[in-house]
Amino acid sequence: MSSDKNPLHTPLTRRSMLKASAASAVVGAAPMIIPSTAHAYLNEPKGANVTLGFNVPQSGPYADEGADELRAYELAVEHLNGGGDGGMMNTFSSKALKGNGILGKKVTYVTGDTQTKSDAARSSAKSMIEKDGAVMITGGSSSGVAIAVQGLCQEAGVIFMAGLTHSNDTTGKDKKANGFRHFFNGYMSAAALAPVLEKNYGSDRKAYHLTADYTWGWTQEESIAAATEAKGWETVEKVRTPLASTDFSSYIGQVLKTDADVLVLNHYGGNMVNSLTNAVQFGLRDKMVNGKQFEIIVPLYSRLMASGAGKNVKGIFGSTNWHWSLQDEGSKAFVKSFGEKYGFPPSQAAHTCYVQTLLYADACERAGSFDPCAVGAALEGFDFDGLGNGPTSYRAEDHQCFKDVLVVKGKENPSTEFDLLEVVEVTPRAQVEYAPDHPMFAGGDLGKCNTGA
Repeated sequence: MSSDKNPLHTPLTRRSMLKASAASAVVGAAPMIIPSTAHAYLNEPKGANVTLGFNVPQSGPYADEGADELRAYELAVEHLNGGGDGGMMNTFSSKALKGNGILGKKVTYVTGDTQTKSDAARSSAKSMIEKDGAVMITGGSSSGVAIAVQGLCQEAGVIFMAGLTHSNDTTGKDKKANGFRHFFNGYMSAAALAPVLEKNYGSDRKAYHLTADYTWGWTQEESIAAATEAKGWETVEKVRTPLASTDFSSYIGQVLKTDADVLVLNHYGGNMVNSLTNAVQFGLRDKMVNGKQFEIIVPLYSRLMASGAGKNVKGIFGSTNWHWSLQDEGSKAFVKSFGEKYGFPPSQAAHTCYVQTLLYADACERAGSFDPCAVGAALEGFDFDGLGNGPTSYRAEDHQCFKDVLVVKGKENPSTEFDLLEVVEVTPRAQVEYAPDHPMFAGGDLGKCNTGA
């Protein structure tokens, strides 16, 4: 979407024109230069530095993802400030970033612990904005956290560059003008997975869902159930599990009392590691039901989860936003930089957080400002390449990125402790794209950007 049609850009332009008109009325008809205060916004950097806020789960069930996110953020800051080898700045199709910070200001950062809890996440983000002067907040590994912090950033008037958040609601009913998501969502996972599941397991299947009881789990369950039912599958049961659960034995026991022949684990992070481990301990993978081999599906995968679950992931299908084994130039550059700094390959959480940081910095450079409305206008409708997912677009209507989606499964014979997943299909963007008013994304209002001024 071009800036002259940008719904967020227009109000900003109108405000500027009104202020210019008022100023001219004071001094006469002659035009004048509008002082910078006419474009004031919250936490406008005044000195030599600009501060970003990295809000990640350093404790709780998604702490492993949080640790990897923080590594990626630190690497992104190093590259933005001209350190290291530059990583994906060298492969990014936009050439606005020069390695001299953002708009000539050195990038500094502060961190917070979301604890994988919405209240804690809002509190730490609020502190970074009010006490530390963060001009942008990013992070998260729980969609509940991401949605809560996105709402806070909208209220405060800063940009939120979502980290790992997979709920449809983040860019659906809970979308905000100040929020942007690079990561894919539950609908996209289901659209990519369903054809692969039908091809491998047939169309006559009975699925039992165990689902994390919060926004991500709900929308992932809805998406995968709808997509598999469209292929002929029957949904036998949907059972919600508390996010704080660590032992899923009692839930797995109930599966055995049904005629389900597929278990769908709508779990992530430590939850998925524990529930899959319990399922294997109960012998589900060795069972024959309805004359078919019992199967387990993990709709949203990550390398970190695969590492935690070990050999239990062998042969299990799922989807992922990105994988370190990809051979495009952007992915190779990022894997090289991350591996040299930390000694192991990055996760999809690390990848999306690194990319979001570069995308924010690039938008500032292209806009020539840290003003959130100008930055938002630069991100809306932005088409780019070279950041590891192929050609990608930030849709203006909902601030959701669209790109190809990977279907993966656990490797039967991994060569290293990190080589646990293999990409079995790269699902083209056209197969996972949907209209902005799709029923699963209905409700909510993007609204107008807020500068916090």
